[in-house]
Amino acid sequence: MIKKSLFWLLTAFACSQAVAAETGVALKADQLRADTFSDAKVVGSVNKNDAVEILNKKGAWLQIKAAGKTGWVRLLTVKRNSAGGNNVAGVVGVATGRSGTGKVVSTTGIRGLSAEDLKTAQFNEAETKKLESYTVNAEDAKQFASNGGLSSHQYPYFTGGAQ
Repeated sequence: MIKKSLFWLLTAFACSQAVAAETGVALKADQLRADTFSDAKVVGSVNKNDAVEILNKKGAWLQIKAAGKTGWVRLLTVKRNSAGGNNVAGVVGVATGRSGTGKVVSTTGIRGLSAEDLKTAQFNEAETKKLESYTVNAEDAKQFASNGGLSSHQYPYFTGGAQ
């Protein structure tokens, strides 16, 4: 029983190492970040067409290694190489719209509007004026907030929490 458990453990480890070996190419020049947010510390950079090794995926970010530096870039910065067929490749393919047919797919969605609505849309001056009639100046907005018991507070910029 112990030998069988050890065998499966080693097999799982070997598979996880294969998943970590996904490669790709940078579609554009970008900065490598220390963490998965846009204002994280810059730890390096990647140039367009640089070969990269995809190490991890977290949300809309990929952890990559390029030119000896490791960091995070936005998912759409990297195009995975078509060779291989592991789990990371599948996830990246689905997330980037490049899975299935092998053709690049780009979509843009606007909630509540269909393609037909967008095609037939026309400028409506009366509705635009109605929308503009709702605007107030800064002093009126402050007075409204004060009457409602609201007050202004300044908060320092959030730079990220401890992990």
